[in-house]
Amino acid sequence: MNDILASHRPIPLVDLRSQRRPIAEDIEAAIGRVLERCDFILGKEVSLFEEEFAEYCGSPHAIGVASGTDALYLACRALGLGEGDEVIVPAMTFASTAFAVSLTGARPVLVDVRSEDALIDPSKIETAVTPRTKAIIPVHLYGNCADMAAVGAIAAKHSLSVIEDAAQAHGALYAGRRAGSLGDVGCFSFYPGKNLGAYGDGGLVTTARADIAERIRVLRNCGSAVKYHHEEIGLNSRLDTLQAAILRVKHERTNLAGRDMLRCPVQALPRRLIVKGMDCCCILGRTGIKNAADGFNDWLYFLRPELKNQLRHRTAPLRIVPISGLPRSGKSASAW
Repeated sequence: MNDILASHRPIPLVDLRSQRRPIAEDIEAAIGRVLERCDFILGKEVSLFEEEFAEYCGSPHAIGVASGTDALYLACRALGLGEGDEVIVPAMTFASTAFAVSLTGARPVLVDVRSEDALIDPSKIETAVTPRTKAIIPVHLYGNCADMAAVGAIAAKHSLSVIEDAAQAHGALYAGRRAGSLGDVGCFSFYPGKNLGAYGDGGLVTTARADIAERIRVLRNCGSAVKYHHEEIGLNSRLDTLQAAILRVKHERTNLAGRDMLRCPVQALPRRLIVKGMDCCCILGRTGIKNAADGFNDWLYFLRPELKNQLRHRTAPLRIVPISGLPRSGKSASAW
C-alpha cells in the first residue's frame, strides 16, 4: 500500500477501465439476459432497477428516465411549473439544474452557496422568495446533502415544492434518510463517472407522491400511458433496458451504503476509510470543504482555487493528509 501511495504515476480522476474489470463477467451476463429477451424498451430490468433503487432510497416510487437533466426537467413539469413561475436554485451547480427550470418556461433565481460546504445557503433563500416563487431546488454536491431541514422549513412556510438535485449524492444520508427521499421529488443522474454510473446516459426520479410518479411515467413515454394514446406533449425519455441491467449489477456490487467502487487503481480499499475524519481535503496545511456530519458519500475530493498555483508547480507527490479520526501511519493517500 505504501508503495502505491508513494508512486509518482498519475492517478486518473475517473478510471472506468479499472472499475469494469472486476465486474466484467457480471455485466456481460446482465447484457446477455437483455439480448436474449429483446425487451429493450421499458423491459424487465428497468422495472427491477426502479424497485430496488426506490427501496434503497426509502422512497415509494422510482421512475427511470434518459438522463439526470431529463429527471430535473420532468420533475419540474410534473409539479406544474411554467411561464411566470420562479424557482430558486443555487448559484454553484451544473447548468442542467437551471436549464430544467428554463425549459418549462419558468425563471431560475440564483441564490449563493455557503463558503464552508458549497451548498445552497438557507439564510439567503428567504430573501429570494417572491409571490412568483413555486419551488426550491437544493443541490447536493460532492456526496454531501444540502441543509434540508432549513430548506424544508422555508418551503413549508411559503408553500413551495422541493426538488432535490441528487446527481452527486447517490447513497448520501441526511438525518438518517437517503438523498432522494428528503423533498417532494429527487433527481438522479447515472452519467458514467458518478458513484453509480451507467455505460451511457441515464437518470431517475424518486418521489413519495403517487400523482407525481404517474405523471412522470406518462411524460417520459411521449405523454402516453396507453400505447398510441397521447394525453399531453411528453418526451422520449425512458431509461434504456441495457443501462438498467448494468446499473443493477453495479448497484449490488458497489453497495453505496458503505463500500463504493473506486475510480482509481487502489481498487481494493474502501474510499470511506481514506476520507473518514478528513475535512475533505487538508493539503499543504489548508482545508477544503467540510463533510456532513452523517452520510457523506465521498463522490469527489476537491481543492479550493487558492491552491491552484501551488499545485501546478509542485513536483513532489501530492498527498491528502488526515487531520482527525485516522491513525497517522499508512492512511494518507495520493489525491484523485
